[in-house]
Amino acid sequence: MSVTIERVVGAAITRVIPDLAGLRIAVFREWPYLYEGSHAYEEKFLATYADSPVGLVVIARDGERVVGASTALPLAQNSDEVVAPLVAAGYAPADVCYYGESVLDPAYRGRGLGNAFFVEREGHARAYGFRVATFCAVERPVDHPARPAAYRPLDGMWARHGFLKRPEITTSFAWQDLGDADETAKPMVFWTKELR
Repeated sequence: MSVTIERVVGAAITRVIPDLAGLRIAVFREWPYLYEGSHAYEEKFLATYADSPVGLVVIARDGERVVGASTALPLAQNSDEVVAPLVAAGYAPADVCYYGESVLDPAYRGRGLGNAFFVEREGHARAYGFRVATFCAVERPVDHPARPAAYRPLDGMWARHGFLKRPEITTSFAWQDLGDADETAKPMVFWTKELR
């Protein structure tokens, strides 16, 4: 079957939260996130998108099965860990669309779906009048013992979509790594794109 792409906005996101929660847990177990997730946390976190009339989930389906997803939310509706560094860098929250994540089943990678996620989110951000799109990505040490030898960062794709890495704008998120007993803070670096 061919993969279809669908934008789901606002309250309609509620119906895809269980699928998205499972996909996030599965994909974020991989390098570089190594995330030990739980469905309870994921469903609570993802409800933020459904609670916003401008919240977006882009869904990739193979038939009825969700094989990929990508999110966006107004910056003003994000946590302080996301908002504060951007405000300190001079951005007005009302101007910024924050891209939460893109997750894709490994069997569906290399088919252009990651690019489609960026195109769909940018279309959404422009339609709602945002001036800037941004996201942040984890920065793991290059010599981390769990880093796969064949790992290729996504920096090239992000740059092709017009995003600029902003090492001067950082934050940290805490989560439990696979095999760890406790959460630890991870450094995150922002990428930004001017939309107009």
